[in-house]
Amino acid sequence: MGRLENLVAVVTGGGRGIGRAIALELAREGASVVISSRTRDQLNSVVDEIESIGSSALAVEADALVREDSKEPVRKAVERFGKIDILVNNVGGGVPGDQNPYTHDDDTFEINLALNLTSAYWTTREALPHMKENGYGRVLTIGSGYAKRSGGALAYTAAKHGLIGFTRALAGQVAPDGITVNCLCPGWTNTALVDWEGMGMAAGISAEEAHAWRASENLQNRVLEPEELGPMAALLAAPESAGITGQVISVDGGYKV
Repeated sequence: MGRLENLVAVVTGGGRGIGRAIALELAREGASVVISSRTRDQLNSVVDEIESIGSSALAVEADALVREDSKEPVRKAVERFGKIDILVNNVGGGVPGDQNPYTHDDDTFEINLALNLTSAYWTTREALPHMKENGYGRVLTIGSGYAKRSGGALAYTAAKHGLIGFTRALAGQVAPDGITVNCLCPGWTNTALVDWEGMGMAAGISAEEAHAWRASENLQNRVLEPEELGPMAALLAAPESAGITGQVISVDGGYKV
């Protein structure tokens, strides 16, 4: 029996990358898992993987930039499984546009803020009453190496810093109800969201050199794989993590320590 047996998890942005890896790890630990994203084919593929492990899964096609869509994975989890115990706010990334601080496009700023911060609030807001009623809840936000320092695009970095404030404020407010809230921060990780070729072109170097440059920024001199985030996410989702809340925990190879 896994440590998450009989628990129900929602993982947003669960069709690929870190979200997929976390969803699969939660399933291995026995959780029933609801995953959401905008891409049905990716979702169906992950559902097949989860079911092959022996856990139940449900795919919810949803756009995190639409408020009601952001709430839908929680609603579907409660409808299908009767509850939600674990929420992983993983959805995020960058929406292209002018992000030069001197000419920054206002809409680009706001949409990046919504994708990386506000959508997490929408989904969490839908989940919290159910967690309170059941006396158990684990909320996990996925930050970034840029959640604690500068270096990323303005809106993305501001939003990821905001996730830490969101995590700490919410942790204090829901602690009496058996709900924990933590922020898990990856560093450079091999996912489809990282465009090594584009990064290299912007810096006047090759994709291979861009990869080596980013790898050199952590103590282990490597870019991590998404699967390395799964075990920590499973621990923070488990009953034995009851004493861990309001924390910012990095799985990043020692990024810029």
